[in-house]
Amino acid sequence: MAPWLQLLLLLGLLPGAAPAPTEPRAAGAQAWELASPELLEPARFALEMYNRGRAARTRAALRVVRGRVRRAGRGSLYSLKATLVEPPCNDPTVCQLPVSKKTLLCSFEVLDELGKRMLLRRDCGPVDTKITDEKNETFSSFLPLLNKDPLPQDFSVKMASIFKDFVTTYNRTYDTTEEEEFRTIYLNPLLKEEPGKKMRPAQSIPDLPPPEWDWRSKGAVTKVKNQGMCGSCWAFSVTGNVEGQWFLKRGALLSLSEQELLDCDKVDKACLGGLPSNAYSAIRTLGGLETEDDYSYRGHLQACSFSAEKAKVYINDSVELSRNEQKLAAWLAQKGPISVAINAFGMQFYRHGISHPLRPLCSPWLIDHAVLLVGYGNRSATPFWAIKNSWGTDWGEEGYYYLHRGSGACGVNIMASSAVVD
Repeated sequence: MAPWLQLLLLLGLLPGAAPAPTEPRAAGAQAWELASPELLEPARFALEMYNRGRAARTRAALRVVRGRVRRAGRGSLYSLKATLVEPPCNDPTVCQLPVSKKTLLCSFEVLDELGKRMLLRRDCGPVDTKITDEKNETFSSFLPLLNKDPLPQDFSVKMASIFKDFVTTYNRTYDTTEEEEFRTIYLNPLLKEEPGKKMRPAQSIPDLPPPEWDWRSKGAVTKVKNQGMCGSCWAFSVTGNVEGQWFLKRGALLSLSEQELLDCDKVDKACLGGLPSNAYSAIRTLGGLETEDDYSYRGHLQACSFSAEKAKVYINDSVELSRNEQKLAAWLAQKGPISVAINAFGMQFYRHGISHPLRPLCSPWLIDHAVLLVGYGNRSATPFWAIKNSWGTDWGEEGYYYLHRGSGACGVNIMASSAVVD
């Protein structure tokens, strides 16, 4: 583990952190060659994780070469080597450039703990179709993985809820390729790298904010959703804001379609990230948003199938809000939930309570995750923002994140915005 992170864990400075036990020795590891049936389920899981978010025609096929297993805490850690065949892709709706069929050699690590599986490592590179192991033995027979009994649709989002436990329990190091796994799957690098569409500034609220406020208790917030293994947080943040704005203006709380934005917002990049400001513009250009029931979430890019006749909600404009947190609280209390972007460093380890990561570790200038402010208040005299996340209800406090208010923690005040419904 990186020294600075290990120190913080030992000192208890990360929310929910605990000293990590030493990693189990490999002495008791079992090794399996070729098509051992014990490798079937972890290999199928690795394939599912590799293909998650892909259209059916672009999904790869996998064959196990060899593997081993060792005890890891309360579970088992599977190390697999496999060949993986990527199909050709010439459909512009699902691939940006024509792609030829190719064969890859992949190394996977799958943790199976009390029935929960998690992909810890995925390293792939192009190879010939014959694979040589460390003993220079060449294998030509493999274990085909059939497309049957798929993993539950919500399994990948549950990975977010166990990721925070995994980091402290298994003493992993995340300063190379694996360190990016969390950010690659769930976060949105465009938030810190690209300027958004310029929005007009919102008119400030002259009144002081009430001591506390929560739009959940007032019917303006839909249930917590799951973005899955797709960097679509920007779409969930925006639909959450629009849901609240429509409720306050029209009196109806509708669960709106994030998939419409993934498919039909041609400025943003679907699962590769996007910006709320662009999403507001796309909603206006399209003519509105369909509901979740009419245009359901799939978690990967599809061809746009928006129907103006099915649009239930529209917006008239969008505004950029103040960076002053007191003014943000006043605006929220009068106008509704706010789309914001934050640095998600503290969210990797969050279980419960009010998170307040050290500023050097959670820079406000490295924001990478879009969420929804739904309220604010105090716990034991500590001020907080109540934040609706999009990683399912198993994560955090039933899907919510509580972040320190008043210190600009993790850049929560840097990119605040809202749709306008007249």
